[in-house]
Amino acid sequence: MQKFFKLKENGTTVSTEIIAGITTFFTMAYIIAVNPSILSQSGMEWGAVFLATIISSIIGTLVMGLFANVPYAQAPGMGLNAFFVYTVCFGLGFTWQQALSMVFICGLVNIIITVTKIRKHIIKAIPSSLQNAIGGGIGIFIAYIGVLNVGIVNFDAGVPALATLNQPAFWLFIIGLVLTVVLLVLKVKGAILIGIIVTTIIGIPMGLTATADTVSFSEACAALPTTFGAIFTSEGLGSLFSDAAKIPLVLVTIFAFSLTDTFDTIGTFIGTGRRSGIFSEEDEKAMESSAGFKSKMDRALFADAIATSIGSIFGTSNTTTYVESAAGIGAGGRTGLTSVVVVICFALSAFLATFVSAIPSAATAPALVLVGVMMLSSFRDIEWTDLDTAIPAFFAGVFMALCYSISYGIATGFIFYCIVKIFKKEAKEIHPILWVSALLFILNFVLLAII
Repeated sequence: MQKFFKLKENGTTVSTEIIAGITTFFTMAYIIAVNPSILSQSGMEWGAVFLATIISSIIGTLVMGLFANVPYAQAPGMGLNAFFVYTVCFGLGFTWQQALSMVFICGLVNIIITVTKIRKHIIKAIPSSLQNAIGGGIGIFIAYIGVLNVGIVNFDAGVPALATLNQPAFWLFIIGLVLTVVLLVLKVKGAILIGIIVTTIIGIPMGLTATADTVSFSEACAALPTTFGAIFTSEGLGSLFSDAAKIPLVLVTIFAFSLTDTFDTIGTFIGTGRRSGIFSEEDEKAMESSAGFKSKMDRALFADAIATSIGSIFGTSNTTTYVESAAGIGAGGRTGLTSVVVVICFALSAFLATFVSAIPSAATAPALVLVGVMMLSSFRDIEWTDLDTAIPAFFAGVFMALCYSISYGIATGFIFYCIVKIFKKEAKEIHPILWVSALLFILNFVLLAII
């Protein structure tokens, strides 16, 4: 195990990787119940999506751990699943089989742009100031996720405001936050994981740590055939392009799926991998090669690319690299062993879904908030007194939280970077890939406004 995952070389140990893996799983375990709840609204069987969610997470994360040897976990992405149901199915009138078929094609597109090194070249083309902004922005975003999961920010009046702290979930969150802060500043090993576990236990007498009703494993297995391979039937790919009038709309939708999926992953890798040393300078030099998968970044991007198509075959929306992986990285995870531990946890959750769903969001939210704090250090390398640098960095770093989208944050950062360079008469400094990416984002916004 030491030799395969190169633990010593990466400055980690088996125990650290195990703790990191469990930490990552706990912070993203909500997807096991949330994804079926969202996708089932389109007419899909809850139990089928439940099992498809777990299977796609296991396969994607296992490839990430064993092939790329990096501590990232994959699962169906939040936001993308909502786009799948509310925009593609409800708004545009596509069936869930057709929507899954579009996700499958999106996965193939991502595989092509990964194998041809396009995704890698996009990463290399991003200026260091924007890379640092994305890193800090991921920190704000993941902390914001934690706060929203507990409901501390109230939008009922149409204006964001602090909710009245008179609910048990808020108090449990505060208890967990203070506990985890104390453990972190005292440098207790496994502080984040200990914080989640203890807070979950404290939530029992408060009535917040409670098992939820869910389907059994056998019931889920019985339902899986309704979605597995549905894209290859006459209702899936067979009908997707049958109406010539709808083909432009199909292509636009696939484009929107692919653009969001691609830049969500790029943002996660940049935001969490550089500062932690997971993707080192030596690894970046290996990326210069145009042949094979010689770097961890190459392999990680490929692992992410194939996960979406695999997930669609089983019956779920885009599978992507989870920003919650930052929690495990913050706990010390540095190799694929962390991912393998996450895989084991997902496998067990298929049989223990009732107990996994008992972990309250108030117990995992403190971990997300404090990992976000750790990641803010990326902002220190940005020259904030220089408006030419600060303006694009602000939009890249802050808008992903305000828009609740990594890709939209990157989009606004790219667009304002180009605007600044154009009017400073420094357009020649803009990498061609940034030009293309900014234009594609603008096109995406226009198309989404039209449809």
